[in-house]
Amino acid sequence: MSTTVDGGTLAWFHCFSGIAGDMALGSLVDAGADLDAVRDLCAHLPVGGWALEAEPVMRCGIAATKIHIPIQESTVVRTAAHITGLIEEARLPDAVRDRALATFAGLAEAEGRIHRRPPSQVHFHEVGSLDAIIDIVGTCAALHVLGVDEVHASPVATGRSMHRAAHGLLPSPAPAVVELLKGAPTHGIDVPFETTTPTGAALLAATVVGWGELPPMVVRASGFGAGSRELDDRPNVTQVILGDPVASEASGQPVVLLETNVDDATGEVVADAVAALLEAGAHDAWVTNILMKKGRPAHQVSALVDPSLVRQVMAAMTSSTGSLGVRGTTLQRWPQARDSDEVEVAGHPVRVKVSAGRVKVEHDDAARVARGAGLPVREVISLAEEAWRRRGDDEAV
Repeated sequence: MSTTVDGGTLAWFHCFSGIAGDMALGSLVDAGADLDAVRDLCAHLPVGGWALEAEPVMRCGIAATKIHIPIQESTVVRTAAHITGLIEEARLPDAVRDRALATFAGLAEAEGRIHRRPPSQVHFHEVGSLDAIIDIVGTCAALHVLGVDEVHASPVATGRSMHRAAHGLLPSPAPAVVELLKGAPTHGIDVPFETTTPTGAALLAATVVGWGELPPMVVRASGFGAGSRELDDRPNVTQVILGDPVASEASGQPVVLLETNVDDATGEVVADAVAALLEAGAHDAWVTNILMKKGRPAHQVSALVDPSLVRQVMAAMTSSTGSLGVRGTTLQRWPQARDSDEVEVAGHPVRVKVSAGRVKVEHDDAARVARGAGLPVREVISLAEEAWRRRGDDEAV
């Protein structure tokens, strides 16, 4: 049984042929974003010499919208600080401004790491041109016009090629695309062109809150944004699906259980492996004593991971244990709602997690206070729980 919930509108980008800024904007216009409203918001930018047009096209038999942004400039190179100033001066709606600033901040950080420059001093070439600015601000404006509160996306397809940029020939996926999509699920496709551009990757990196398959929703609209090229074996489009979120008792939070068996590691190495897994982003990590073939004692190292972080947690598992392989199982979990709070014990702050009928003290905080106050850890935990309950009673009076 499923019901819609009050969680705003969801947008899910299906990036089976990659994504670019104009493809993202085109898909949203195709899905119903009013082009005049998007154009009016972009017109708040204190820069002229551009137009925003939409053309209905076909890509491998699929009707799509191709965005065109004719511009007058051709050689202007802007810094990240310059573009930030333009967006802040535009007095855009908060959601549009924040998404656009986050997108360019991500681009600046990625380019800064690649070229070893502070983000504020990065010079944008292709992504600083006027059409790229309108692509990004226009996409953020279209999300606002459609009332989108959450953005999700599929794994992102990247092509293979060499393409010419301001610094010369670059491989595809471009270094900035790889940097921006760290932590996101990606895969290569046999297309000898750049399918995902830095603007498309930056928009995803700045706006997406969940990666994977289409999230549970009641679909309200969908659209396709066309790329410039015609591909032989697939439509060169980005799809977007809009809908209302659905709550389902049968659908839990997707997680991946990663496991490896280790029979040649010391207890210290295994303990460090658990710490490395948690640092890499695992929800939880643990060790189980097992017997392997020929009666050899061993450890099974396990981690529960968000699907979007599988690659980096798997890398941490192999590097920290020295294992030659990792296995994975897709599961679902139903975490109980919880809140974070803070109480004071012996003049020191102690964090607690609060769920229905239970309060749990953060052990690291309790151990720190115990050392500083000369108390047993169990007494600090008891005092913290008592302080939280006492405060709750005072608030109820």
